Amino acid sequence: MEWFSALDGFSQFFWIIALLGSLIFVFVIITTFLGMDGGDDFDGIDSEIESDAGIGFQFITFKNLVGFFTIFGWIGIACINTGFSKPVTVITALGCGLLMMSIMAAMFYGMKKLADSGTLKYKNAIGAVGEIYLPVGANRESMGKVSVSVQGTLRELEALSDSLMELKSGTIIQVVDVTSNGILIVEQTKKPIEPIKTKTYELPSDTTKL
Repeated sequence: MEWFSALDGFSQFFWIIALLGSLIFVFVIITTFLGMDGGDDFDGIDSEIESDAGIGFQFITFKNLVGFFTIFGWIGIACINTGFSKPVTVITALGCGLLMMSIMAAMFYGMKKLADSGTLKYKNAIGAVGEIYLPVGANRESMGKVSVSVQGTLRELEALSDSLMELKSGTIIQVVDVTSNGILIVEQTKKPIEPIKTKTYELPSDTTKL
């Protein structure tokens, strides 16, 4: 406290921001990588932005603001120790803080895109051709299962049908719609099932060089 009291008001301002920002920053990073994502609970901005499906890249979020103030504080302290004037210190700290916000926004955006790419989106199954795995009742009387390729992976998904006849196992079907809770609506079709594309590699003709 004696050391802190000996500092001028300008230096104390940056030290307070740097220490508080660093403490919250460490907490946010730990909870994020543990899957708790606790940083969003402190601010309504993130939840409001995430509820809008039209916004993908988020610049002003709680996490990014924490990163801004953390870097703003420490860069300000560094500038003061270097002997920069107050205006130069503030401008430099602001610039570095905004740069940190941009880096964090890009990082979390990339992480979100990676997570989304592995998430099954049932709407992508519309138009796909597959095969009845468990019989599907007529007129949506009973639910069955179909084997269909979605997002490049063969999956067994629950299905209903508006057909007048029961679709038995082995029947070739096509997905025509998806319900709000992710159940496929299928109908019988004569279209062939498209095989999942796999990469093939050709061996060189001259195998003596191997």
